[in-house]
Amino acid sequence: MAALPREQLEDWVERWLQVNRDAEKAGDWKPLADFYAEDATYGWNIGPKEDVMCIGIDEIRDIALGLEMAGLEGWRYPYQKVIIDDKIGEIVGFWKQVVTDPDDPEAAEREIYGIGGSWFRLNANAKIEWQRDFFDFGHVQKLYLDLMTNGKLSKGMQERIERSLAGEKLPGYYPLGTSPVPIW
Repeated sequence: MAALPREQLEDWVERWLQVNRDAEKAGDWKPLADFYAEDATYGWNIGPKEDVMCIGIDEIRDIALGLEMAGLEGWRYPYQKVIIDDKIGEIVGFWKQVVTDPDDPEAAEREIYGIGGSWFRLNANAKIEWQRDFFDFGHVQKLYLDLMTNGKLSKGMQERIERSLAGEKLPGYYPLGTSPVPIW
């Protein structure tokens, strides 16, 4: 746990938000990997049966920022509020999940109901030591079903769902409570 000067944390947040906006436009979130320590962990819960945990910068880049974001082109995650605790070097950002159809720029945006967010702890070098995300899985699942029903899933998302339905073991997925690093 590292206490960092408030100004340094505020600067980090501004850079993080800009790289996120750039990633959304490009449909490529891998550049965010530069913010993580080599031994960082990044995890989240994926419903009542599984957790996802990526350990180390390579898994974070390849799985969390690569495979897990594949098919989400046109999705945005605008941060609504960021809270900085400069005494312990932690940041919590609350974001929305907004879906647009990249093939139909005139289509209305759809927002996943509920609160999403990312909780970060930074190390003494202002690199992410760990990140934990949270979001309303039920509402995410509902939107995916709506997109499937209306034939609006992206090709990448269709491929992800097909792999999952075929029983392919996805990297980084662990039965609830068994990930090599705890969520809490």
